[in-house]
This record gives sequence, structure tokens and C-alpha cells, in this order.
Amino acid sequence: MQSFNPPVRTLMGPGPSDVHPRVLQAMARPTIGHLDPFFIEMMDQTKEALKYAFKTENELTMPVSAPGSAGMETCFANLVEPGDKVIVCINGVFGNRMKENITRFGGEAVVVEDKWGEAVTVEKVEQALKENGDAKIVAFVHAETSTGAQSDAKAICALAHQHSCLTIVDTVTSLAGSELRVDEWGIDAIYSGTQKCLSAPPGISPISFSEAAIHKLTNRKTPVTSWFLDLNLVMGYWGKGAKRAYHHTAPVNTLYGLHESLVMLMEEGLENTWDRHKQNHETLKANLEGMGIKFVVNEQDRLPQLNTVWIPDGVDDAAVRSTLLNEYNLEIGAGLGDLAGKVWRIGLMGYSARKENVLLATAALKEVLSA
Repeated sequence: MQSFNPPVRTLMGPGPSDVHPRVLQAMARPTIGHLDPFFIEMMDQTKEALKYAFKTENELTMPVSAPGSAGMETCFANLVEPGDKVIVCINGVFGNRMKENITRFGGEAVVVEDKWGEAVTVEKVEQALKENGDAKIVAFVHAETSTGAQSDAKAICALAHQHSCLTIVDTVTSLAGSELRVDEWGIDAIYSGTQKCLSAPPGISPISFSEAAIHKLTNRKTPVTSWFLDLNLVMGYWGKGAKRAYHHTAPVNTLYGLHESLVMLMEEGLENTWDRHKQNHETLKANLEGMGIKFVVNEQDRLPQLNTVWIPDGVDDAAVRSTLLNEYNLEIGAGLGDLAGKVWRIGLMGYSARKENVLLATAALKEVLSA
């Protein structure tokens, strides 16, 4: 057994994205204890920077010490109790995962379904709320990673609140990549991941809970079924003040990386970051359409950072992706679920959202398809 030395790839799939060299350098700094005063100071800075990224003043804003899927489970484990009726919107793979969480925690899932590649239909959500006056929560994916479709979070949250429901929102692909305003849009519980538009390694899940969500959490009739994800306990470690209660050993160096990525986000400016993703998407769009490649999602609902395109007729999906990986060191993503074998998913996320990457991807794809 020898030291592992991975090849240098350009990551333009659905995630992870390329990690910025500054983030990798930050992760190589000396490890200190997870209760060290210097580390606790960094934790507080990270929480404040996540508030900036989410555009929220929520006090309960923190990184969960596990990937985005654990962020999802944190939201559902803490807010769904046995018997709770939850309206869940499904328009791709990750809406289905929300539904799985609801049922595993004893909730009753009321499904609002839309075609893969389309945004959640707001009118369907409104009808479901009218038909289920006892619903407690509305859950949906803001940016569906399996399709590249973006739903109207502001409108859905407004409807949910009109019917006295909390909202749980998946923003794994949208955080720091496209417009997201937690407080202004009225999002109650939100989760994301570090490996997409934040340009940090996978393994951390930023979350944020509103006061209304905290109220539901602290007034549960039953205990949270997960010990590790129980925010009543975790906040003893991630809460205010220098004195912290030990809960778990945080991934120290990985959090260094997240901290550095947030420093870079604040240096660039959040709105500038949104614009960068959009501008690179426009260049990619023009180049792909010039090759006759068509997008799955209509322009109005399309994510700039996750571009899902139809595979041209007669083209071998796996062979093209394999050639791009092995000959060009370029990764693009395959389709999932209903879209498997039919589409490619081309990511423009975080450090990967650069003009030179757009030009590399389109030139390489053009050469491979011509061959």
C-alpha cells in the first residue's frame, strides 16, 4: 500500500466542484482541539459568515458535521413528529429523499408531484394546502440537482405561512450559486452542502432554523429520534459564548476549509458570486446550443450552476463521459432516475464556474462528439 495521489481533474459534474487552492491550503494548517479557544473563535466566525451566505439573522445557523444528506435529515429529524402531516413536493430525486425522511420519522407525506425537469407548480401546492388544513410543514427542493430546475421558494413559503405551515427547503445546489434569501422569503428550516457553490470539500452541511422552527423543536411531544442530529444537544457545542459543552469531535481541518471558502465568498460579494455563475452559464448555453445540444429545463426555471442537457440521438452516454474523464481529465455528470441515460448534467459551481472551464468543456465535448 502506497500514498494515494489522485489525478488532477476539472470537476464539472453535479458535485463535488473544484476546491479552490486557498481552501486546500487552509485545510493543511495544524490541527487543534475542537474545544480550543482559537477553534471556538473560528466557529463563531463561520456561523456569522453562514448567516451572510443564507441572508439570515437566524441565531441557529451552523454547519452540521456531515454531508448535505445529514443536513436534510437534521431538519426532518428535529421538526417531524409521528403523525405530522407534511406536504412534500417531488420533481426529481431529492424530493423523493425528503419523502423518505418524512415516513421514516413517522410523518404522513402528502405528495405534490411535477414532471422531472420542471419547477414545482405553486398552484398544486396551494391546492394541497387547501385540501390538508391539518398540515404542519411544506417541504421542497429549491434547486433540484437531478434536473437543474429551480422552484419559486418565495411563493411557496408565502403560501405555507398563509396556511400556518413551517417550511423545510433543500438548497444544496443553490447556496452561493443563485439568489437565495432566507429571511426575506420566510424559509423556516434550510440545509445545504459545502461541495457545490461554496468550493469546499464535501462533508459539511450548513443549516439554519427560524424562531418558528426552534419553537416547534423545543416544544416536541416526543424526543428527537437521532442523538447525533438532535439540535437540542448540538447547540450546546455550537451555541453562544466561549464555554461549550462537548457533543462530538468536530472535523477540525474540514471546517478550516469551509471557513476559508466563506472568507472568499465575502471578499467576492454574494451578489457578485450569483452574477458570476449566471454569466458563465450564458457562455456555456451559447456554446452548447451552437453545437445543437438542447437544455432539459425551460429558460425561466433553469439553474445557472447545474445545466442538464439532452444527449444527442445515437450518442453513447457512458462512452462520451469516459472519454472526457480519461483523455481530458474532465468530469461531467450522468442523469439520475427517470433521466438516466438520457441527459448529461454539467456543473458550473463555485471555483468550477470559470470561463476557462466553460471553454474547455465545450471544446472537449465537441471533439468527442465529432469523433
